[in-house]
Amino acid sequence: MIRKLLIANRGEIACRIIRTARAMNIATVAVHSDADATALHVRSADEAVHIGPPPAAESYLRGDRIIAAAQAAGADAVHPGYGFLSENADFAQAVLDAGLIWVGPRPASIRAMGLKDAAKQLMRSAGVPVTPGYDGSDQSVERLAREADTIGYPVLIKAVAGGGGKGMRKVDAPADFAAALESCRREAQASFGNDEVLLEKWITSPRHIEVQVFGDAHGNVVHLFERDCSLQRRHQKVIEEAPAPGMDAATREAICAAAVRAAKAVDYEGAGTIEFIADASEGLRADRIFFMEMNTRLQVEHPVTEEITGVDLVEWQLRVAGGEPLPRQQAELSITGHAIEARLYAEDPARGFLPSIGVLRTFDMPQDGGDTRIDTGVRQGDEITPFYDPMIAKVIVHQHTRDDAIEALRGAVAGIRIRPVRTNAAFLHRVLTLDAFVAGTMTTSLLGDHPELGDKPPLSQESLVHAAKRLRQELQRTSQARGSGDERMLGVRLNAPPKRTATIYVDGVAREVPWGDDEASTATPHPSAFEPAEDGFTWYENGEAYAVSLAKRGTGHHSAADGAVAAPMPGKVIAVDVAEGQAVTAGQRLLVLEAMKMEHALTAPFDGTVTQLSAAEGQQVQVDDVLAIVAPDAD
Repeated sequence: MIRKLLIANRGEIACRIIRTARAMNIATVAVHSDADATALHVRSADEAVHIGPPPAAESYLRGDRIIAAAQAAGADAVHPGYGFLSENADFAQAVLDAGLIWVGPRPASIRAMGLKDAAKQLMRSAGVPVTPGYDGSDQSVERLAREADTIGYPVLIKAVAGGGGKGMRKVDAPADFAAALESCRREAQASFGNDEVLLEKWITSPRHIEVQVFGDAHGNVVHLFERDCSLQRRHQKVIEEAPAPGMDAATREAICAAAVRAAKAVDYEGAGTIEFIADASEGLRADRIFFMEMNTRLQVEHPVTEEITGVDLVEWQLRVAGGEPLPRQQAELSITGHAIEARLYAEDPARGFLPSIGVLRTFDMPQDGGDTRIDTGVRQGDEITPFYDPMIAKVIVHQHTRDDAIEALRGAVAGIRIRPVRTNAAFLHRVLTLDAFVAGTMTTSLLGDHPELGDKPPLSQESLVHAAKRLRQELQRTSQARGSGDERMLGVRLNAPPKRTATIYVDGVAREVPWGDDEASTATPHPSAFEPAEDGFTWYENGEAYAVSLAKRGTGHHSAADGAVAAPMPGKVIAVDVAEGQAVTAGQRLLVLEAMKMEHALTAPFDGTVTQLSAAEGQQVQVDDVLAIVAPDAD
């Protein structure tokens, strides 16, 4: 049995591993960068070792420093979590060469599944169904174009070393093939240092189905059934569930058996996931589900499998790495109920899902326990920094039926209250109401087909009435204390029969609310639905935060209509292209902001003149700082 475990990761997965290790009486060692010195995973571990500056390339991706930390702490094993170095065969080998236990598959297994073309060839020989396509060594444009014609359009070009949606291009017609191939190769070379590609038949109604597999050093391999991860945004998973809706027993048996064959083909040990793409145009059928790739690590979405099987996958990882056989055999595994997971990100859907950073001054999550599980790596008062993945928590529910699980998850995300960091909680709530998702007929393109899900809806009339009542209560309290008539600040019109109305501001927009001896005066707001703020309060509805005030104040959101060009996130101004008094046209670049390792061009909202320029090259700016103002041309 492992005695002391170093976790070569951070955030929620590090905290997740620590929980299981502690239950198994295994001492834990956390590693951390300068930015994570007081992070939750550091506070949770038995001890912690500093490994470098904030950038991951100088800390969490420095395998030599991580191994040195393990040796210095007297750890006998290393768990990589997911991301960072978890699928790096060279790091796995270096851990073993240092005399430490690697909690993961053999380096050879990682390498065997590392390149998509080689993996597909291996799977084909193992009798695992693969997507029709071409993965040969002849990479000439002419050969690839001929193979695309043979496969039939539309086709998908994929980088063999790709991942995360990079190095992928859909091509609808032969005339577009050469240009798409060149673009794909250029991106693949820049992202992975390898411009080789493969071709696949484009699946018109794709569902992403994956199977959890587990192997040990004694030749045993089992599956723990399937997950559906079809709800994705730009190839990144948003909602995951188990089991897959619409999966019949025969199809489940076929796909899970194929996954076990895939794992056995590479002598797999530990936790792994075989990912399949399903053509769901006629529902889920065994003859229309094809191998995509294998993830040789624990998955972000592993909790839904744990919930339906009653298995602690991290415990299994630690036991198998310590040389034990699998705790259960296939006949001892079964599915109970339905589980769904939502990924909570620090990002702003209303601004194109830009990451949001800052201190979590309010961090109110559903209670962890019972049928709701919260996996997180932060607590109230912690800071979301620009250096790492913006996922801050996972919300998982487990119920008897899928319908019950959907309802429970809606309720859980609706109760999330976080500020001033913005999150996708309300976006998740809207996703969970989509008809296609509720019906279980979603495809991987569903979220892309509904860009409006990112829009912030107006505060509902019911909440507006509650908010106005709360403001009135506060004004009555303060006016009684001062003996003044502050209710006039509500803009109440006493001569408006049969009801009076009041004006309040929600996110800086005037809203009229019925007022008088009716619902406004009798409504009782839920005490946790609002939170005092400097000029009013923050009102929460379905995970969305609204600034409610008596007077029009800064809203934190600047629009093209007012001509204010604001920083969408904290960053550094790296270029200023205009001067005060300069005439500009709609869409013209005004300046460039570098943030989250990306460049963001800020442009003129309409034709006009730059009347104010408050940004200079090299200046550090915060989110919502107004960097320029453009006055529109007179009609």
